[in-house]
Amino acid sequence: MSQLPDFVSIREVGPRDGLQNEDPIPTDAKVRLLDALSGTGVRRIEAVSFVHPRAIPQMADADEVWRRAAHADGVRYSALVPNTRGAQRALAAGFTEIEVVVSASDTHNRRNVNRSTDESLDDIAELIDLLHGASARVEVIVATSFGCPYEGDIDPQRVAGIVDRVVRDGADRVAFGDTTGMGTPRRVRELLTAVRDRNAHVPVLLHFHNTRGTALANLLTALELGVTEFDASVGGLGGCPYAPGASGNLATEEAVHMLHDMGIDTGIDLAALIEVAELAEELLGKKLPSGVLRAGPRTRLTPLPS
Repeated sequence: MSQLPDFVSIREVGPRDGLQNEDPIPTDAKVRLLDALSGTGVRRIEAVSFVHPRAIPQMADADEVWRRAAHADGVRYSALVPNTRGAQRALAAGFTEIEVVVSASDTHNRRNVNRSTDESLDDIAELIDLLHGASARVEVIVATSFGCPYEGDIDPQRVAGIVDRVVRDGADRVAFGDTTGMGTPRRVRELLTAVRDRNAHVPVLLHFHNTRGTALANLLTALELGVTEFDASVGGLGGCPYAPGASGNLATEEAVHMLHDMGIDTGIDLAALIEVAELAEELLGKKLPSGVLRAGPRTRLTPLPS
């Protein structure tokens, strides 16, 4: 096994990616969830997305949520934008870390934003210039990096080619989304190898869904390959409105529990995080997928002896 890192950075995506696939909840509830997560020790949070309410009605109150949120010291907040209008709204709200997304699968990209992948890449090049002009940093998320619900397998070289393009256009970092949970350790290894062969210097973040129960195995594989940044969602919230069959994201508390048990720090208070997951269940009025939430207190909080 390769040398594992001492610290892993987890970006909490429950307030955006998690809630976008749920029935809309009141603004007050979104603010409570965001502020509660800000108090767990997590250092990065994807707070909102600035999209048209007809496309994602769950994010219709993004401006209000962000205006009322506490904005905790020491937490880096980011927003996802789909286009120039969204970018302008994010900048006006004060965001300096912005995410844009393109699908490696042309079919998924058309279902998601009604454009081809190449057309979206052209738009992203313009967005990067706009956002850099406002001193914001841009992360390009490549969705369906490990497989597509419409097209099936995605060639890692196609993903690597997309990275070539966005790096050339000035992206500050890239992320790879396992949109429908098709990722496996083999696919993670092949994708990272293909990307690093051509762009070894680019900061990388991985975003796993747990549709087929492989999210933690994928995270471990990526750790062994030197990746130290991951997305996760409190309680396992999430999914994708344009990916049939996709289940929730990797649960943040499951990732933190495993990492802490391995002696890898995240800066996150696991007990506090579990309380927020329980709050999320209360706010949504349903049980969430997290296995840690279903476990007893001793098995979910006490790591094995070192």
